[in-house]
Amino acid sequence: MKVLYIILGISAVVFAAVQLFAINGQQSIETYPYKVVKKYSSFEVRSYEATLFTAVKMSGNKYKESSSKGFSVLAGYIFGGNKDNEKIAMTSPVAMSLGDSTTMMFMVPKKFKRETLPQPNESQIEFREEPAKTVAAITFGGWADDQKIATNKQKLIAALEVEGIKYTDRFYFLGYNPPFEVFDRKNEIIVELEKSTADSFKL
Repeated sequence: MKVLYIILGISAVVFAAVQLFAINGQQSIETYPYKVVKKYSSFEVRSYEATLFTAVKMSGNKYKESSSKGFSVLAGYIFGGNKDNEKIAMTSPVAMSLGDSTTMMFMVPKKFKRETLPQPNESQIEFREEPAKTVAAITFGGWADDQKIATNKQKLIAALEVEGIKYTDRFYFLGYNPPFEVFDRKNEIIVELEKSTADSFKL
């Protein structure tokens, strides 16, 4: 029994250390910059800057399969899987388009330009310049899955229709935490607004 208590104690210490490491790591990670334009009871409207991403497109649209495959490909690139064997800092959030197919995207740190990024070893990786955009965003916690993503997408759609806000079919999932982080997990569904609606929200 004493050995069991020791093992449990060591496990608790290791778990706490991993969570503290994850929290501290998140605070230093570069994030996709935006301004909150207007807050509603269940969602908010944001203005995002034009930003460069690395991206990989996959044929499937199931969250678990697509996120695992896409993350593996893009993480391989930033961890040195490129012509210069250069490591590139991780950023947040990881973005995934929601549709018949899935594109996963990592934001490129601001110190890089398209011309200065090392060329990927994987041919399916592309560099994508996302233009400035106005979006609506809804936030939810816990670990994401297909059901939670679908539920929150519908919640966002319903809230937008109540407010008479016109939106496009360009929906994205944003995930902010590594898989091993347990506390304060943050996920979002965002959708780009129609141009006439977006213009009405400009500051």
